[in-house]
Amino acid sequence: MHGAGTPVFEHLATLLPLLARYRWLYVLGISALIVTSGGQLLIPLFTGRAVDILLSSDEPARAVLPTLARLLGVAIVVGVSRFVWRLGIHGASRRIETDLRRSLFHHLTVLSPDYYDDVRTGDLMARATNDMNAVRMATGMAFVAFFDGLFMTVAILSILIARNARLTLLTVLPLPVITVLIILMGRRVRHLFATVQEGFARLSEQAQEVFSGIRVVKSFAKERFFLRRFASANDHYQNQNMVLVRLWGLFFPIVAFLSGVTVVILLWVGGKAIIAGTLTPGDFVATLAYLQMLIWPMLGAGFTVNMLQRGAASVERINKVLDAQPTIANGVEPRVPRTTTGIEVKNLSFAFGEATVLEDISFSLADGATLGIIGRTGSGKSTLVGTFLRTVDPPDGTVFVDGEDVRRWDLDALRHRFGYVPQETFLFSATIIENISFARPDADEAEVIAVGTTAGIDRDVAEFPEGWNTLVGERGVTLSGGQKQRIALARALLADPQILVMDDSLSAVDSETEERILASLRKTRAGKSTVIVSNRVSVIRDSDLILVLEGGRVTQQGRHEELFKRPGLYQTLARIQQIEATERER
Repeated sequence: MHGAGTPVFEHLATLLPLLARYRWLYVLGISALIVTSGGQLLIPLFTGRAVDILLSSDEPARAVLPTLARLLGVAIVVGVSRFVWRLGIHGASRRIETDLRRSLFHHLTVLSPDYYDDVRTGDLMARATNDMNAVRMATGMAFVAFFDGLFMTVAILSILIARNARLTLLTVLPLPVITVLIILMGRRVRHLFATVQEGFARLSEQAQEVFSGIRVVKSFAKERFFLRRFASANDHYQNQNMVLVRLWGLFFPIVAFLSGVTVVILLWVGGKAIIAGTLTPGDFVATLAYLQMLIWPMLGAGFTVNMLQRGAASVERINKVLDAQPTIANGVEPRVPRTTTGIEVKNLSFAFGEATVLEDISFSLADGATLGIIGRTGSGKSTLVGTFLRTVDPPDGTVFVDGEDVRRWDLDALRHRFGYVPQETFLFSATIIENISFARPDADEAEVIAVGTTAGIDRDVAEFPEGWNTLVGERGVTLSGGQKQRIALARALLADPQILVMDDSLSAVDSETEERILASLRKTRAGKSTVIVSNRVSVIRDSDLILVLEGGRVTQQGRHEELFKRPGLYQTLARIQQIEATERER
């Protein structure tokens, strides 16, 4: 990973493959840029020649027409070439921005779920937006400023020295001060810009957090609290920006002052030369025009440093994400899955850091059987089912699917075997039918409705004004918890998985709907395996094998009938829930 003290060009060097990909666009753009600058260099010569002709008493006024025609021709060439260099260089930088953003997004989808435990959503959004803009400027406008500035500086100084070396050396004396300023500023810009980007990330995170949890914010009447917190972060972001703006803002007045000094020197020395007859008025006008043109390369050098420093800071931030490696690596032997399924766990122990979550778990689930997992909150149920799909990475030789260690499976092939309905239901801001068909975009409406009926969401949909085309809002905010769970279940069923995993996914469903869903599942999924995690005995009682988890250990396993007869947690939970059900019926 690249450290904060890494030189600017070492960070930017990571963009070389992208720059090489669009090298011909850069060649086209830089060639057109040179033509543009070369044309601009001719304009003062023609202007000076026109002035001398007009002031000459020996030539008629119409003698200036050929010079004006050349001037017009140069202007047309400059206009066309300016369009071409913008198309080439800016086109390349836009493509680089697009490719880099695509790479960042792809890498974020590859990273393991635990990566997102330590990063903020707002920070990732800032890297995908503001930082990408800075990279675009570094690979676009910075190129223009650098090549144009370098070409114009060398060309203008060469022309001026060739025409009048003494006058040139005197008038450009103040300009090296600008170079010193650029070097001093560059050391500060990168650090300040990185600080500004981090402030923007915090601002984005706070906004995203409030918008996502707006119902909680309003229910606790905390709008003013979050407004004050956002205002504080906003003011901090503004202050960091102002530090950068003040530093950068000093550069332009100083450049303007120094350019004014060069004009004063020219007026003093050049004026004397005109009076003495050693300099023509046309040459004076041309020299003045060239000096004014020389201001842009000086500004361009500042632009280049500013944009490269900003770009380097942003590339560093983007590279920190791209350098992160998934903690769950793909299997070494990608494979084509068989049509039969089975899960076997052998002496599985697992810990997050120093905290043991699962300890010495062993069981076997036959093809087409149903596994029920029950236990109190925090007993390790979700972690256990996570090892089946490798969203949690188990040790070697502990978890097997189809008789093969899950760590040897290709991740895509393994996860396609499963249909997963998580504890925390996530729905996209789309219609109900689009949320369900996410599992299989090619499914027709009849298939979507069929799995929706199995999941028990069909009755609710019938009452919605737009039916299956009802928009659910961000994260399904317009639906109840039970409705969201049933849509998520329908989504998993549409994939027709060999193994369906329901991680406490009926917790918000009433008992009558629960029974109807379970009966439909038994009918439609005959011959296929199902794993059901729940705190309710009624949900798992018909399972072929039930595991009782306590403190990460399997304290009991078997069928409902035998577990209900044994003293233990299962019997306790079953009796308590029976009493609660009886009380509700009364």
